[in-house]
Amino acid sequence: MIERAAILSTGDEITTGKVVDTNANYLADKLVEAGVEVAAVLTVGDVAERIVWAWQQAIQQADVIISTGGIGPTADDLTTELVAKVAGVGLFFSEEVANNIRRVFASLNRPMPENNLKQAQFPVGATIISNHLGTAPGYRVDLDTPHGRKHLIILPGVPREMKPMMEETVLPWLREMRGGSDVFLTRTFQTFGISESGLDEAVKGTVSEEEGRLAFRASFPQISMRVTVRGQAHEVEARLEELSNRIRSRISQYVYGEGDVTMEDVVGKLLKEQGKTLSIAEAVSGGLVTHRLTNVPGSSSYFHGAVIAYADTAKTHLLGVKPGTLRQHGAVSEETVREMAAGVRERLGSSIGVAVTGIAGPDGGTPEKPVGTVCLALAADSLLVSRRYQLWGNREWIKTLVSQLALDWVRRALLGVTINESGFIRR
Repeated sequence: MIERAAILSTGDEITTGKVVDTNANYLADKLVEAGVEVAAVLTVGDVAERIVWAWQQAIQQADVIISTGGIGPTADDLTTELVAKVAGVGLFFSEEVANNIRRVFASLNRPMPENNLKQAQFPVGATIISNHLGTAPGYRVDLDTPHGRKHLIILPGVPREMKPMMEETVLPWLREMRGGSDVFLTRTFQTFGISESGLDEAVKGTVSEEEGRLAFRASFPQISMRVTVRGQAHEVEARLEELSNRIRSRISQYVYGEGDVTMEDVVGKLLKEQGKTLSIAEAVSGGLVTHRLTNVPGSSSYFHGAVIAYADTAKTHLLGVKPGTLRQHGAVSEETVREMAAGVRERLGSSIGVAVTGIAGPDGGTPEKPVGTVCLALAADSLLVSRRYQLWGNREWIKTLVSQLALDWVRRALLGVTINESGFIRR
């Protein structure tokens, strides 16, 4: 029976800070959803002694250890030979996997370097996990150790290859092996406009330890909160619904969606349902709002387009902002951003026009308009609303926050709720 897991990430690129280990976050999230406790997360560089040490530590802590990385074709990919060493077995060569690798290169009309065949080697006794998106299959090794029956699962470090292998093969196997009659159910609330500590305080007392567990995750610019319940199948679904209702009663003004959804997903769904269209005028965000909107498949059905207008001449010629408005109030002002929103809506013929302008820094701030000053406006039918905010952080942070605010304004407008109160400091 599998109850506890450990996650092991290997690679110098992670320990030197050149790559952020998002795999560990993803795996931990999926394991908890599957009802498996994550006992430890270990990260080590491409040094044989440290990798062996990490495997030995993980085997003592967990029933299943999931490792990512280190199964590529290069000399620093050491995982397979070290897993075999830890397991006390030799390696075998899979001709079937080797032929698959050869076929991949042939389909690309490229010669195959011989070192790619390193990916066809596995510890003796391993169960191979197919990789449909790359040349490095994963595998599972089951071991009887002094600490009990252990399962070592090795996956590629490339997220686009690892995630499908986890969801299509590993998770179904884990659920089967976890055993027991208890059922785990989870619900995730996506929030914006409240801090992690504020969210914790807001939901305090809604879920007792006997009823379920709450977990928080800050993933700028939103905060996710997940409630997990465990119990018998006949009652656990009703309990999750009851706890969710309690949570909603406390934080509904901050929740923009439930489940694995983004703000742009929610906005797109609402626009489509209501038959509305949207256009954007972007200055400070440099096209980021447009980028996020167009990441959603099918967005062409409701997104008319955008004008990226940094220079005053672009605001005047492309959006119809009056030169007098710019002279009197400046490019970063509620007066200018209102004309930008109305202008883009009219010129692109959309139901809703949204505009953003501001100072992302690090230069360009003044005592009256310091770095982080941002103005937003939304125009729709008889509605024209604007607001000035004072945001914080570096240039990238401010651009990301502005894009989230702009999308949240559209969401609020479509839901008919107050659109310019998102919990942020403003002037």
